[in-house]
Amino acid sequence: MVPRSRLQQQVLSLYRELLRAGREKPGFAGRIREEFRRHAAIPPRDALRIEFLLRRGRRQLQQLRAAHTKRLGAFGRPGSAPEQP
Repeated sequence: MVPRSRLQQQVLSLYRELLRAGREKPGFAGRIREEFRRHAAIPPRDALRIEFLLRRGRRQLQQLRAAHTKRLGAFGRPGSAPEQP
């Protein structure tokens, strides 16, 4: 098995932490999986984008751990239709 890079380890760690935090709140686990699958096609060499998504994921993890959080928001591209709840 090929050893994972530090960036890969950080992504996997964040994924596990988000899933653990999402277990306590209904509907979050599926959204977390979908978000990670959507970004799985990012080339490993695109470190800048991956690091940006890691920072965003860490902020979302902090929000998810907050007791008052009831749902996650989503960011879309300008001009795109908002997601249906």
